[in-house]
Amino acid sequence: MPIRFRGIAAWMAAALTLVSAQAARPSRPATLPNIILIVADDLGYGDLGCYGQTRIQTPHLDQLAAEGMRFTQAYAGNTVCAPSRCTLITGKHTGHARVRSNTQVALAADDITIAEVLRNAGYHSGAVGKWALGWEGTSGHPNQQGFEEFFGYLDQGHAHDYYPVFLWRNSLPFFLPGNQQGRRTDYSPNWLLRTATNFIRVNEDRPFFLYFAPILPHANNERGLVGMEVPNLGIYAKESWPDPERRKAAMITHLDSMVGSILADLKKRNLDDVTLVLFTSDNGPHAESGVDPAFFRSSGPLRGIKRDLYEGGIRVPLIARWTGHIKPGTTNDRPVAFWDILPTLADIAETTTPRGLDGVSFAASLFGRRTDREPRPMYWEFHERGYQQAARIGNWKGVKLGPEQPIELYNLTEDPGETNNVAAANPSTVQEIADFLQKAALPFTPPPNLSTNAAGPVGRPLPPNPADRTEELIRKAATQTNAPKP
Repeated sequence: MPIRFRGIAAWMAAALTLVSAQAARPSRPATLPNIILIVADDLGYGDLGCYGQTRIQTPHLDQLAAEGMRFTQAYAGNTVCAPSRCTLITGKHTGHARVRSNTQVALAADDITIAEVLRNAGYHSGAVGKWALGWEGTSGHPNQQGFEEFFGYLDQGHAHDYYPVFLWRNSLPFFLPGNQQGRRTDYSPNWLLRTATNFIRVNEDRPFFLYFAPILPHANNERGLVGMEVPNLGIYAKESWPDPERRKAAMITHLDSMVGSILADLKKRNLDDVTLVLFTSDNGPHAESGVDPAFFRSSGPLRGIKRDLYEGGIRVPLIARWTGHIKPGTTNDRPVAFWDILPTLADIAETTTPRGLDGVSFAASLFGRRTDREPRPMYWEFHERGYQQAARIGNWKGVKLGPEQPIELYNLTEDPGETNNVAAANPSTVQEIADFLQKAALPFTPPPNLSTNAAGPVGRPLPPNPADRTEELIRKAATQTNAPKP
């Protein structure tokens, strides 16, 4: 490694693993749990054993479900990553959220995030992994949105690469030593896991919020059939499956082992009974880099995949565990969505929920208590194939595939796979959904880098080329006199 890389990597690695020499920390309020929110990337409803998967092994997540609550009707905020994550972070659905398409749009200073809400309750917040809601120098950077600490990818295009030249640590580049001069030996998810467990260790004596967003099992689209990047195939090496499917299975099992490492760390530190762990995915399974989502039935019994507004594109796993508080082995059929998570965590943290949210807290149902608060109607929109919309009102689901297209109607109680369009037999329900779709969203002005071409995965910005920015970022790092605190 050249000296210029070696010096920067050395002090940044030291910062990453530094034991914090903090003064006496505030004592933990007895009623406040730590909160760990884990968001997988393109993991399907049917990709986990506890949701019916039979060939991919996910023992740690299955155990998490056995020790907690498994939701069967949980929804992502969108069918692609950036707008979905925005609904999660801000509590507003895509008709109202700042980021409504999968392009580079930064959160604004007046957006209120989960981290800001929890900070009011005394939490120390860190984000590790994929952000996609604002880049360096913008108001959307995580350090400007309530997170004291950040490590990972700011841009969703950069997050395609599992062997990047650098990741971001707060506003400074963190160069991965094994990925310089064209080498590809430092697998980024392992750095993300190391940072996450370090965050837990440093903050174990005070209430913390960790937003952990590893990029598994997203495809590195730019690498074609080898885009399902994983260090090795592990237990799937001898399977006769197509290579992309073996890679996908290995990625999901690697993700499962990462979750297992976090759970083991909590147990080692005696934090199980003071930590709420939530696990979910940002949207349905993809069909990229040679992967066929039908091979493992990644959508389970549902119709559609990523980039569809049918259930398979937006219904996702959601598991919640808080030892001693959430009854083990329970199943929850209440429909919940990403925008419900912010008010839920505000309730759990005993702090004020911001006004104007689309979400409704489901904290009571987490703890087995009855509640009269029903879910509000749910709304989604998607812009990469034109302006598509979907809504769920009660058990009815409406899908509108274009401004001039008719509304398709499905009864999810009788037909969760959306195989029977019953619009013709239910004109009054179709009209109710049409009225809701018309008023649910603010006017949308497409960003200049949004394409509405119907063919293929478009609408996201081109990933930055880290090699083009290496010298610039070295100069940026050299101007900093203090390493960022872990």
